[in-house]
Amino acid sequence: MADSQANQQARQPGGQFRLGGDLPVHRLGYGAMQITGKGIWGEPSDRDGAIAVLRRAVELGVNFIDTADSYGPFVSEELIREALHPYPENLVIATKGGLLRTGPDGWVPLGKPAYLRQQVETSLRRLGVERIDLYQLHRVDRDYPLADQVGELKSLQDEGKMRHIGLSEVDAEQIEEAGKTAEIVSVQNLFNLATRHHEAVLDYATEHNVGFIPWFPIATGELAKPGSVLEQAANEHGSSPAQLALAWLLRRSPVMLPIPGTSKVAHLEDNMAAADIELTDEEFTKLSALA
Repeated sequence: MADSQANQQARQPGGQFRLGGDLPVHRLGYGAMQITGKGIWGEPSDRDGAIAVLRRAVELGVNFIDTADSYGPFVSEELIREALHPYPENLVIATKGGLLRTGPDGWVPLGKPAYLRQQVETSLRRLGVERIDLYQLHRVDRDYPLADQVGELKSLQDEGKMRHIGLSEVDAEQIEEAGKTAEIVSVQNLFNLATRHHEAVLDYATEHNVGFIPWFPIATGELAKPGSVLEQAANEHGSSPAQLALAWLLRRSPVMLPIPGTSKVAHLEDNMAAADIELTDEEFTKLSALA
């Protein structure tokens, strides 16, 4: 696509949020986990397709891409650099560390401070940047004090190797505890229309203006089956159930930053169209009652 065409189609999906108060991102981002192989392991079956998805996401106005050193491992970060480097000036790439991969679908928390430092250094090289915009502790390792894990990230932040620090799969108490060591600007927890056991964390994030990045944001499952209430509501909107689920997330809180992931351009375009859906109060209430 020509640059002029891309610029004409570019938008600000879902409005904007400022991570840490100083880093503006469009609220509907892209999660780069699914561009790896089966079991989030190894190379994708369609490498050219993965590259195309990343480039199309930026064309559509996405300026917040979430990845992790464990996706592949390393494959997702490498693909992002291949597809998008040199990066657009406003593109924010968030990555994560703290999970050791043992094989397809195998994930083991490892929060040893020296390991976290190693992973930050290698992510910097793979992404081709001098500073990571947002670095997130992928999981809290209970074998090491949280203050030590976050403290190592704070040291790296002080060295200029990361701009902001976030956490993943934590509760409000852990955010508070981590906040004694470093400023926490985001939290990435499982959350979607059908799975809301982190409501309290979302409420905490909303109150404290902490970005909430819901992973697995389009897990509609039974809610989207033929004849379901969600499907009926989507048909009334002329949208897909996935779009409606994303629109609900964007409406749920101003700090919500959904990152739907896909390896297909068509699915990406469908997801991004959710930014154009405006739910009425009645529609939002009805959708909220589904799960």
